[in-house]
Amino acid sequence: MPYTEGPVRELSPEECWGYLKANTLARLAVSVGSEIDIFPINYYADGTSILFRTAPGTKLLELSVNKHVAIETDGHSDADAWSVVVKGTARPVELQSEIDEADATPLKPWVPTLKYRYVRIDPTQLSGRYFERTEEPER
Repeated sequence: MPYTEGPVRELSPEECWGYLKANTLARLAVSVGSEIDIFPINYYADGTSILFRTAPGTKLLELSVNKHVAIETDGHSDADAWSVVVKGTARPVELQSEIDEADATPLKPWVPTLKYRYVRIDPTQLSGRYFERTEEPER
């Protein structure tokens, strides 16, 4: 990927979606009151929203109290690194037509657990950074 602004640059929305679509693991940040929780999730990005599966428990409970969330995903090689943050609103997928659409995606649990609840995140903010990984400059 070319560098146009030095060793750190902002990603365009299209680049952010490209990284989101090419990857499947992220961290989900939720909050209730003054408590913040972060969970690893595997996800599917379709270019307009993020979909993940979960089981009844803490995530669903907290999302029923506060639907505002953030997810962060990143990656690196020896030459570069990137990070994408999505802020948005989460909603359980409940209509049968939406569940059927979600079932048709390649999204599968990473661990052998029953996760039949889908949650869709509709983004309100999307941002990303791209980093050139080179030696530290002289002081």
